[in-house]
Amino acid sequence: MVEKAGKSAFKNSGAALPKVKSAPPPAEFSKQEELEAYRAMLLLRRFEEKAGQLYGMGEIGGFCHLYIGQEAVIVGMKKVAKEGDQFITSYRDHGHALALGCAPRAVMAELAGRSGGVAKGKGGSMHMFSREKHFYGGHGIVAAQVPLGTGLAFANQYRGNKNVALVYFGDGAANQGQVYESFNMAALWKLPVVYIIENNHYAMGTSVARSSAEVDFSRRGVSFEIPGMAVDGMDVRAVASATEEALAFARAGKGPVLLAVDTYRYRGHSMSDPAKYRSREELEEIRRDHDPIEQVAKRLLAKGWASENDLKSIDKNVRAMVADAVDFAEKDAEPEESQLYTDILA
Repeated sequence: MVEKAGKSAFKNSGAALPKVKSAPPPAEFSKQEELEAYRAMLLLRRFEEKAGQLYGMGEIGGFCHLYIGQEAVIVGMKKVAKEGDQFITSYRDHGHALALGCAPRAVMAELAGRSGGVAKGKGGSMHMFSREKHFYGGHGIVAAQVPLGTGLAFANQYRGNKNVALVYFGDGAANQGQVYESFNMAALWKLPVVYIIENNHYAMGTSVARSSAEVDFSRRGVSFEIPGMAVDGMDVRAVASATEEALAFARAGKGPVLLAVDTYRYRGHSMSDPAKYRSREELEEIRRDHDPIEQVAKRLLAKGWASENDLKSIDKNVRAMVADAVDFAEKDAEPEESQLYTDILA
């Protein structure tokens, strides 16, 4: 259980719940929790760096959207979710698959279109999937996962299993109509769902200031009576703390919650995006002052919980894991032609 100070952001005594709440204080992680968070986020970072290299070499085809810079979001949320909670996201999904426990070998094989991939090599970068890990995709159509995730929440309520659906989408997808249709139904039926807007500040190549009339995404659920919170998505502790409260609220049958998670992607929208719409100074400032992995490293060093050599050792082990995943993917067979029409609706 994550320890934190202060009152619940969602606590109320029978009165109407304010629609926008302040986020609770960041969680206080133990030494073990900090090390686990560091290792988990570093795996996502090194994996995505390698995926970018392989894409440039032609080993990965199709579209490829990297999660570099946003690692604290899924890692912090997975930490406080319970077994059975479901996750569904957009095409920027490699990090989610890894954080939820999909084997690096299987994720890399999927990127390479090999039979050992999490979707048997038929989904590719944008369509990771693992029912075993309660991961319901990877979806290539902008915002398509939002009504699907709302459906997962409806199924949970219908079955009475106390599970919560965590539905991720970006600041660009936040302007899609199906998002608000989903909000309306979820609020009407008090569905157990947490909507997460991963605001990385640029919807494809357009900044939120140019594409969104309301840039405070925590307010996006106001007209549906959905409480929202603004969360520092570059601090894994802040993400964990806010998510734990949101999950408890939804799990108690009080309805949906919206988390507006402020994060940042270091690479372009996809591998074909040179990201010329932002300055090098902006990117360097984020990397220097707000990098989610470096924040954990600094705390570990400052508290004497790890040495520089300890962190280098973790990095070495992570790099070896990624190298093994690449070796597996390169040697794995492509799907048989007979698999073309299996596992699909026809």
